[in-house]
This record gives sequence, structure tokens and C-alpha cells, in this order.
Amino acid sequence: MSVLKNICLLTGGFLIGTAGVKILGSKDARKVYAHTAAAVLRAKDCVMTKADEIREGCGDILAEARDINEKKAAECECCETIEDASGTAEETTGE
Repeated sequence: MSVLKNICLLTGGFLIGTAGVKILGSKDARKVYAHTAAAVLRAKDCVMTKADEIREGCGDILAEARDINEKKAAECECCETIEDASGTAEETTGE
């Protein structure tokens, strides 16, 4: 009895697998795949646009921070030059 059951299960699995391949390869399924891929590409474009906007904003913030540090360094009387072990001068702030 168990041999017959195993044969039936194998045959059923084969039929379901064959039907699944036919369904996944049909024209209607291809249309679904195309629409899904198009939606993914649109979402990717939207995400990349936002990422570029964020990157530009970060670049502006970084440029402002560098300007602020340059102004503070120019105004700071407590800035001093220290030589490191290699003999090159390095400017540091006392803050």
C-alpha cells in the first residue's frame, strides 16, 4: 500500500509541477512579470532621486561646517602650531 501511495504522490507532484511551469510561462504571467519589473524600476528611480537629494544636502552641510571651522580657526587666538614626531608642523585648536 505504501508503494502505491508513493507512486501516486510522485505522479501528483509531477502533474502539479508541469501545470506550474505552464502557468508561470503563460502570456498572462509574462504580463504580470513585466508590470512588476516596471514598478520596481520606477521605485528604483524614485529612491535614487531621493538619495541624490540627500547626498547634495550632506555636501552642503559639509561645506558649511568647513567654512565655520575655517572662520573659527582664523578668529581663534588660542591656536598653536605643534610639531609631531615626524617634524612636520600641525595646527591644532585648544578646544
